[in-house]
Amino acid sequence: MSLENAVFPADLGYTMPAEYDIHDATLMIWPQRPGSWGKNKDKARKAFCEIFSQIVKCEKLYVLVGADEIDEAKEQIFDACGNFKDNVHIIPMETDDSWARDVGPTFVRNAKGEIRGIDWCFNAWGGEFDGLYASWDKDDAVAKSFCDILGVEAFDAHPFVLEGGSIHCDGEGTVMVTESCLLSKGRNPELSKEEIEQKLKDYLGAQKVLWLPYGIYNDETNEHVDNVCAFTAPGEVVLAWTDNKDDPQYEMSLKDLEYLESVTDARGRHLRIHKLYVPDTPVICTQEDIDNYIFEEGEDEREPGERLAASYANFYFTNTSVLVPQFGGENTESDRRAVETLSKICKNRKIIPIDTRAILLGGGNIHCITQQIPAPVSNMRRKIVNFD
Repeated sequence: MSLENAVFPADLGYTMPAEYDIHDATLMIWPQRPGSWGKNKDKARKAFCEIFSQIVKCEKLYVLVGADEIDEAKEQIFDACGNFKDNVHIIPMETDDSWARDVGPTFVRNAKGEIRGIDWCFNAWGGEFDGLYASWDKDDAVAKSFCDILGVEAFDAHPFVLEGGSIHCDGEGTVMVTESCLLSKGRNPELSKEEIEQKLKDYLGAQKVLWLPYGIYNDETNEHVDNVCAFTAPGEVVLAWTDNKDDPQYEMSLKDLEYLESVTDARGRHLRIHKLYVPDTPVICTQEDIDNYIFEEGEDEREPGERLAASYANFYFTNTSVLVPQFGGENTESDRRAVETLSKICKNRKIIPIDTRAILLGGGNIHCITQQIPAPVSNMRRKIVNFD
């Protein structure tokens, strides 16, 4: 199903709920691409399955799987989800990769609780200018195809290029993005900053857009906002941070902090900013990691010693928990600190640490591989249980 854009979602009263609002379900995609997950995908699939197992405890889960791996995927996914496997819905669908946040629909909701999807144009994070793989047609088709399966109408936003990981929303009219991503030459070079902002207001029902200067150092998405900063409540954010002035992330996060301290949100509130420290030791791609990849022609390739865009801000809210990346090794203390920080901030959800280095090797983390489907009723009209 699709909706003509004679009117935009905002014109019809649709707005994007916050991720910490109540979900009906989460969308994910089974990891298959050898250039992201390697010829041996065991570690990546183990990490995905751990995330599946946590999500199904409190909401439905849709997993898209290529037809040739349906049987193997079902066995692993159902085994991981155990007593909650009835919450799993496996859907045969061909994709180019597993970044559900970026290729899946962004969902909006109106005051009646009706849900619609937005089908952005996806061009592999930069198209022919600096995209990460040469062909992305399957991924670009995911949003509409998934909406059709759900029986949810979709607003067709093509040719406007946007990924779900490049936006964060507080559910009260504020959308947060980075200039480095949305103003990159590989997305919408024909549009001005003001025109891009208007698109976000038209499609997401936003009243105000916050433009952070930067994301995470060496983030190959042109620095998605979901890797550097996230709303944890209306008027409240966490910002990836380091005190190490020799780290290139320091100046990037400092500029973001200065910006956030200078603005207000759509309701006129000054933001409460929590520093969420990045790993003390950079997470590096090893030769062993490189040897496991199988890159296609035209696909962006990694190199030994390459710094990966590791950040704890790439977490995901479920209805009862916060799933937080962990990197292990020399960052055991950094991992613990991130869990402790988020435990103090997200008091109505359980903080669940998950080893995700194998997901980071694919190019993103927990938030990048998940996409929430909001429930028909907002948490403003439904009591949130304290799960501590």
